[in-house]
Amino acid sequence: MESSRTNRQTVNRDVIKYIAMFTMLLNHISHMFLPTGSILGFLFEYIGYFTAPTMCYFLVEGYAYTRSKKNYGLRLLIFAVISQIPFMLAFQFGNLNMIYTLLCCFLILVVMEKVQNPFLRMALSICLTLATVVGDWALMAPVFTILFRNSKGERRGLIRGYIVGYAFFAFMMIQTYRMGFGYAMPEAVALGLLSGTGIVVSAVVLLFFYNGQRADRGRTFSKWFFYLFYPGHLLLLYLIKMFMTAFL
Repeated sequence: MESSRTNRQTVNRDVIKYIAMFTMLLNHISHMFLPTGSILGFLFEYIGYFTAPTMCYFLVEGYAYTRSKKNYGLRLLIFAVISQIPFMLAFQFGNLNMIYTLLCCFLILVVMEKVQNPFLRMALSICLTLATVVGDWALMAPVFTILFRNSKGERRGLIRGYIVGYAFFAFMMIQTYRMGFGYAMPEAVALGLLSGTGIVVSAVVLLFFYNGQRADRGRTFSKWFFYLFYPGHLLLLYLIKMFMTAFL
């Protein structure tokens, strides 16, 4: 995904991914440890929404540049399986994890590249999008993936993609706050709009600071760390929560 670069764009891909791991950690701390509806809980949750659109962006970029799409997809499948038990332990429900959702997004990219028949391509893409209903970041991750893929890395296309993605996310969150949590409409709208803060920050970072490059050193370590961090931090948070429940 190539776009014009400026002198301000000095942050490489690996640094942004480490930031995304940290913001994801904050989001999960919010859901597992902080009181529902607390200011700090909302803050950590909303900052954490930086992660998913950022990872969708890098999924699209990685798909374009990877030497082996087969190995890329296989890694996602393996770590989706590895991550499921830690995910269920951490959040105590039976949905599938975020790497599963990214795997569905990867398959959407495969379909959009390989399937020539437009009707079959659309039907398969819709089916894979609906398959994320049982996963983390349901529907939203495929929407961002398709928007980023269709932008072809052009700045205007990415901006449009982020605007559409933010609007869809805010709409979904407003419905969640209104129907799921019983907030009055004004509060639901305010929270829904604020919940997209992490998405806005993701757009700013990728559009204005990302230099399109990887780190010069530690590439192999970073590559596997990003995969291992997801199940690893979920398991660690679960163990911490069990310790606190038992001894505090």
